[in-house]
Amino acid sequence: LVLLLSVLSLAAGGKLLVVPVDGSHWLSMREVLDILRQKGHEIVVVAPEVSLHIKPTKNFVMKMYPVPFTQEELDYTFWRTSQDIFAEGSFLERIVKTYEGVKNTSAMFLSTCEHLLYNKELVRYLEESKFDAVFTDPLLPCGLILAEHLSVASVLFLQQIPCGLEFEATQCPNPPSYVPRVFTDLTDRMNFFQRVKNLIFDIPEYFLCDFVFQPYAKLASEFLQRDVTVPDLLRQASIWLVKLDFVLHYPRPLMPNMVLVSGVNCAHRKLTQ
Repeated sequence: LVLLLSVLSLAAGGKLLVVPVDGSHWLSMREVLDILRQKGHEIVVVAPEVSLHIKPTKNFVMKMYPVPFTQEELDYTFWRTSQDIFAEGSFLERIVKTYEGVKNTSAMFLSTCEHLLYNKELVRYLEESKFDAVFTDPLLPCGLILAEHLSVASVLFLQQIPCGLEFEATQCPNPPSYVPRVFTDLTDRMNFFQRVKNLIFDIPEYFLCDFVFQPYAKLASEFLQRDVTVPDLLRQASIWLVKLDFVLHYPRPLMPNMVLVSGVNCAHRKLTQ
């Protein structure tokens, strides 16, 4: 009887803290959360009161917190960035537009993270809730900071992180002669000159990522009261659920705790023969 009871306890649902990233990131994450809820897991989502898609729902416990910008400001920032991403132009023009868009959205996301971490009432609630794990998108490391503060395991749900930080954090091989970089339109099959081009495109990412992620390293160090970097936070992840596959993208090295789950991005439709 004791043995049977112990097995039943292992099958009990866990308590999951979800720190999502707004936009399309949330739309695919929400599908996973719906299935986890059906399996008996208790899910608590923390999100800003102003967002694109993260709205209160009866499916999960929603903990909303105030942020210092309006819905109109948020909508315009995302609209402007989307226009720049799909605009045509030279490589330099695309880099400049990407930099400006990242600068504006990064400032807004960083402010959102600050108002979450320094919301004393909400953080106290999270501390007292005794979560089993944090489920988050590491594109913004706010969830990782909370996981470190709460001393719980973190499960990451992502497509990719700028500058290949996921490779650095997992010590996964990421040679520019083999793995295509963003904006190159290359595949894993490259000739010599394409490999050189891939290497050149890799250089600006280091400057862009330092601009994007350094404020989070500073915020994490202040909040956790010790020196910490974003790769340090990423290294603590238990499982990486990567929204890629070898069919729609290209072969690439993986580490044992990196699992490909690209199917969650697909619409549920019956395909014709």
